[in-house]
Amino acid sequence: MTTAPHDESPPRHALTVLGAGVMGVGITVLALGHGLPVHLVDVDRELLDQAGDRIDGELRLAELMGALPPGISPGELVTGTSLKAAAGATAVIEAVTENAATKAAVLSEVSALVRPGTPLITNTSSIPVDELAGALERPEELVGTHFMNPPYLIGTAEVVRGPRTGEPAMAAVTSLLAALRRRAVVVRDAPGFVTSRILHPMINDAARVVEEGTATAEAVDALMQGCLGHPTGPLRTADLIGIDNLVDSLRVLHERTGDDGCRPSELLVRLVREGRLGRKSGRGFYDYT
Repeated sequence: MTTAPHDESPPRHALTVLGAGVMGVGITVLALGHGLPVHLVDVDRELLDQAGDRIDGELRLAELMGALPPGISPGELVTGTSLKAAAGATAVIEAVTENAATKAAVLSEVSALVRPGTPLITNTSSIPVDELAGALERPEELVGTHFMNPPYLIGTAEVVRGPRTGEPAMAAVTSLLAALRRRAVVVRDAPGFVTSRILHPMINDAARVVEEGTATAEAVDALMQGCLGHPTGPLRTADLIGIDNLVDSLRVLHERTGDDGCRPSELLVRLVREGRLGRKSGRGFYDYT
C-alpha cells in the first residue's frame, strides 16, 4: 500500500470476535467490509462452518445496500475453535450468549491470553459491564459496546464505560469504531444501559397486548409504525433481535432492577419454548419461511 508523504494512517486493527451467532456474524461482516482482518472463534465447529456462508451472503447484501465504504477490499477472515487466536489481536469483541456467567468465564480466559493493554469489548445488551469486569485480572481493559442488529446497517453504537474502565481502553474503542465508521455514544454503566432499558420493556408490553387479544402482531406494528414513527414495529424488531435473546435480556433486567415490567411475558416465553425465535429460526411473531 502506498502512503502519501506525511500522511498519518490510523493504526491497523486486527480483531478477534468471540461467538459465531447472529451478533458475532454481524460484527464480523461490519469489520471485514471495512477492510479489517477478523479471527472468528466459536467452540462449535459446525456453527463456524455455517457462519462462513452467512458472512459471504451478508457482505454481498451490505455492499448492495451501500453500507460499506467503496474501493476497500474485504478483510481476511479466519475461523477457529481456540481462544488462543486472541493472543495477537489489537482488540477482542465478545459476542457470546447473553448469560453473565458464560460471558464472565470467556472474558476471564481471554484476558489471560491477550497482551496487556488490549481492549476487551463485551457486546452485551443488558449485563452491567462492571459485573463482568470483576472476572478479569485487568478490569480497566473492559468496555461495553452494544452494536445493534445488523451492525453493518446501523451507524451508531452504544458504548458503556464501566466504573473501572480506563482511558486507554476507551481511546482504543473510539479508534476502532472510527475505523468502522460508527458513531460512538458513551453512556454510564447500568442494567440495560439506555437502548435495552427502554426498548426491551416496550417490546414486552407489545407482546402482552397480543397475548391479551387486544390486537394482532401485524396491527401492533402497523400502529407503532404509522402513528408513532417506529421504523419496523416492536414485534418485527423482536424477531430481528431473536426472541430467545430478548427473553434472556428481560430476565437480566428483571433480576437486576426489580422492575416487574421487565418480567418476560408468557407469550415470549412460549415462543422460545416452541423454537419460534424470529428470523434466525424462520418463525417468530412472523413467518419467514
